[in-house]
Amino acid sequence: MVAPKYRSRSMRHVYVKTPGGVTKIHYKPRNPETGRCPVTGEELKGMPRVSANKRKNMPKTKKRPQRPFGGVLSSRAMRKLVKEEARELSQLE
Repeated sequence: MVAPKYRSRSMRHVYVKTPGGVTKIHYKPRNPETGRCPVTGEELKGMPRVSANKRKNMPKTKKRPQRPFGGVLSSRAMRKLVKEEARELSQLE
């Protein structure tokens, strides 16, 4: 019988063919969902789809894009925000 922790669908069921020709089920954790932009709701590009535990050990350059608001806002929302800030600054002068 399968261990109780593997009985739910919170673990992925991966069918693996063993060298003996028998198909077995391996249980692996599911990948977390991709990050979403709070403004546009679109998927954040350049963000790894790994658990927080694995992300902790990754180098900083692999965790998020190298641009302003990288990993927080989508590129479209970031460009819109930068344009608005530039307009506000130009009106003050």
